[in-house]
Amino acid sequence: MDTVVTVKNLEKSYNTKKAVNNINFIVKEGEILGLLGPNGAGKSTTINILSTILSPDNGEINILGHDLKKGTNLIKQEIGIVPQEIAIYEEISAEKNVRFFASLYNLKGNQLNNQVKEALELVGLYDKRYDKPKTFSGGMKRRLNIACAIAHKPKLIIMDEPTVGIDSQSRNHILESIKILKKSGITIIYSTHYMEEAEEISDRIIIMNEGKIIAEGTKEELKQKVNDETTYSFNLDNLNSLTDKQFYKIDGVTKVKILKNTLEITMENSKDNINEIICVITSNNCRIENMGSKKASLETVFLELTGRNLRD
Repeated sequence: MDTVVTVKNLEKSYNTKKAVNNINFIVKEGEILGLLGPNGAGKSTTINILSTILSPDNGEINILGHDLKKGTNLIKQEIGIVPQEIAIYEEISAEKNVRFFASLYNLKGNQLNNQVKEALELVGLYDKRYDKPKTFSGGMKRRLNIACAIAHKPKLIIMDEPTVGIDSQSRNHILESIKILKKSGITIIYSTHYMEEAEEISDRIIIMNEGKIIAEGTKEELKQKVNDETTYSFNLDNLNSLTDKQFYKIDGVTKVKILKNTLEITMENSKDNINEIICVITSNNCRIENMGSKKASLETVFLELTGRNLRD
């Protein structure tokens, strides 16, 4: 598998603040790389540099075999950019929007017609092709934004939070469109602060915080970076007699949370003494009404690595 993007020692500062602090990563052909982090993590700055919109202060970047400093025009011809801010013309039809942006890449005649149609069909807007975007919902405008970015069939698509502020139906449509693009062999860099999106579509995930890459890997690899734990949840009919000290005596228990009618216990998987937990519960005359469990999630990973939730 060829390397499509190589980033080495990338840095970018605004006044005295380092927005991107010496980051390194690669993107392989045909994969979706999720760039995950909260607002201000450095994702958009990184995306804007890769999109040739911003110049880096330091570092080396190679995209599709072209050095960013020397081959900017060649790179622009081979990538598609979906910016965070919607960039379409409200007063002309959806089809004319896509046709205009595609024509910037020297598409003409039947090839132009066919690729405009394909792009609109992919995002589910072909039946709205004669309508003006000013009549569209926010989600439809974002889908049109994507159609404008992909009509010239780029080898690499760079997306900066393309689902911010839209309805769930449009979000699902965008994510399904991205999966179809991947199947066609297109490489995608996808910036988001929605954990569930990164989990659903990404082959690999980079977690950024305060301008640095703090973790990288598949979602399974990232989950292994935190303690291999399971959290058990019990709905009980009587919690009055229970104390957290009773459970911390059990080997492998790392966290105990007692709420109104729920007991949550986190335990190392290598020391799964669930039977001892149940014995403590029943010996205190508590009846278990319901029980569930959950493994570590990407949210857990992020919380462990940064000490805060993703959307804080």
